[in-house]
Amino acid sequence: LAACRRPGPTAPAQLARTLIEREAAPRLLVLEGLRNLDNVGGIFRNARAFGGRGVVLCPNSCDPLYRKAIRTSMGGSLCVPFARSVDFPETLAELRGVGFSIIALDPSPGATPLRSFAEAERGPLALLVGTEGAGLTEGALALSDARVRIEMESGVDSLNAAMAAGIALHALRPA
Repeated sequence: LAACRRPGPTAPAQLARTLIEREAAPRLLVLEGLRNLDNVGGIFRNARAFGGRGVVLCPNSCDPLYRKAIRTSMGGSLCVPFARSVDFPETLAELRGVGFSIIALDPSPGATPLRSFAEAERGPLALLVGTEGAGLTEGALALSDARVRIEMESGVDSLNAAMAAGIALHALRPA
């Protein structure tokens, strides 16, 4: 049980600038269309566990301060800073302008395998995570700098959004 004041809104670009001021290669999660509270909570939990320094939510993603999201996040949504985008394409451009590379988690065969992508030294990364089923929109994919896929056994087409975010954060965690 918790009682607290909801913080005022933070602009995504401001959150990104703050993260870059604190460290050279922060990892930021960017959620598009996630309406499942368990996924959003799980993503915050993974961010806290694997070095995700912040989360940006698109206008259609659910509230990480809703009680079920807080519970699933094990309090991560109370600890990991977040911002909500008003104009998603503009937000992605702003993140790039601040210095983040936009990396889409995309299970399509043409995407670069995560293992290969993780081998290179990387600066600030904004990891785009889409909703289960539909995934990322074509607009979000078009605005990404790279598409990265998590290699899976044949016959498995995708992962839960929170699971995919956790695997990607772990693999791309700066040394």
